[in-house]
Amino acid sequence: MTDTAETETTERTGPSSTRTGFRLPVPPRLARFLILSAVFICAACGLVYELALVAIGSYLLGDTITQASVVLSVMVFAMGVGSLMSKRYQSSPVVAFAVIEGVLSLVGGLSVLLLYGAFAWLQAYQPAMVVLAFVIGMLIGMEIPLLMTLIQRIREQKASEAVADLFAADYVGGLIGGLAFPFLLLPLFGLPKGALMVGALNAVVGVAVVLWLFRSQLTRRAHIALASGLALIVAVLALAFVYAERFEVDARQALYRAPIVHAERSDYQEIVITQSLDGEDTRMFLNGSLQFSTLDEYRYHESLIHPVMDGPHEDVLVLGGGDGLALREILGYDDVSSVTLVDLDPAVVELASTDPVIRAANEGSFEDPRVEVVHTDAFNWLRENARTFDAVVADLPDGSDVGPAKLYSVEFYSLVKHSLAEDGRLVVQAGSPFFAPEAFWSVSHSLEEAGLAATPYNVDVPSFGNWGFYLASHDTAPAPAVPEDAPPLRFLDAELLEAALVFPMDRRDPGVRSSTLMNPRIIDYHLEGWRGY
Repeated sequence: MTDTAETETTERTGPSSTRTGFRLPVPPRLARFLILSAVFICAACGLVYELALVAIGSYLLGDTITQASVVLSVMVFAMGVGSLMSKRYQSSPVVAFAVIEGVLSLVGGLSVLLLYGAFAWLQAYQPAMVVLAFVIGMLIGMEIPLLMTLIQRIREQKASEAVADLFAADYVGGLIGGLAFPFLLLPLFGLPKGALMVGALNAVVGVAVVLWLFRSQLTRRAHIALASGLALIVAVLALAFVYAERFEVDARQALYRAPIVHAERSDYQEIVITQSLDGEDTRMFLNGSLQFSTLDEYRYHESLIHPVMDGPHEDVLVLGGGDGLALREILGYDDVSSVTLVDLDPAVVELASTDPVIRAANEGSFEDPRVEVVHTDAFNWLRENARTFDAVVADLPDGSDVGPAKLYSVEFYSLVKHSLAEDGRLVVQAGSPFFAPEAFWSVSHSLEEAGLAATPYNVDVPSFGNWGFYLASHDTAPAPAVPEDAPPLRFLDAELLEAALVFPMDRRDPGVRSSTLMNPRIIDYHLEGWRGY
């Protein structure tokens, strides 16, 4: 019998019945549309779960490529396992699908909170992530085979046509979920609450619609059990939504030694400020990595700024440095006429300009009329910049992910070279030669390949540990020195800089490669045992 004949036969049996003998609450055509709509929404929810796992991993650990690779590969494998497992449940597809959607919505909705808790309290993020990715992927993999059975019960059609319809709805749903995640869910709800909202939607659509359409195939006991389960799942997700912020605060506090006095997630990163109980030590963290401690930040910033100022410094460019502390040191020179600061995140600059403690530490440097702030990506800004500067300061985040890693590449330093005056100098904060020696020495080779001659030096900053820098110029590697017209300093002098040129034998250049856009050198402080908490 042809598909057309089957449709005609179905329609003759009545608007709410099927050829399999059970009755639908709506005409078959509408029932089929509702099932495909459920496929569409469930697919969108499934993709949001995948993206949420990748996002929480990149927030907590960095290295987005690794996190995405592990999550997606585990989930795709698990989807195959789920497809095979679905064979066991083809005899009762309505109950099986309702249970699967209920469990999926619960696990997927709670996944972000569960992973945050595993990271904060159990130090077991990676095992928890793999388990959650596998469970979510397996449940997603069980969906389509069971939906295939359900849609065929409404109206039999060729398998190829049914598969085409299901996958079309599935793929379009994935598109909507993928776009909704960054442009709707994250801005409106944030990551934990966004996942919970999607879980609730998944539960209502995946369970309630199927229960309503196929209720005549369920026993009264099964219907009550599934409906009660749906109500319980929605209640759990709603309760988690109400307490999500409290949970996040407690989990975040478990990651830091001192009380958190400020926390926000900007469009680019998580910004946390902690303060010791005695009020003496205030610290800023970006995505969990320590940026400064008010107890000893002067050691870092004096070492970063004053050697590069031992030369022409009328026009200065600062890449990064949104906390304003490098600006403080630069503005101590009266003959500085202009400072251009390029920092991606306006939230950091706003905080450094308004928070009383940080503003006191940077001495209100952003209020100086010589300072111009530009909020954009430093790499792209350099590509379009036509000015040259006497001194360039690269006070950038560590290259712990693909995004910031490009700011330590040969291509980046080539752009800096074009913005550097002929007799100008560049200084680069290059991370820790103790905790990440390969990444530190990679900067040396990248600068050299870009055509800049550089001198490495290192100092001890108690809150960081041993920290390294490079002082570079066009022709010859400059020797770090304190300028004669430097303002009063607390840490840096000629004797210290002489010692700063010495590296222990086990921390000297191991002969690593340079870093490029296509082959970046990424710092993994987690593997090195340092995070800055």
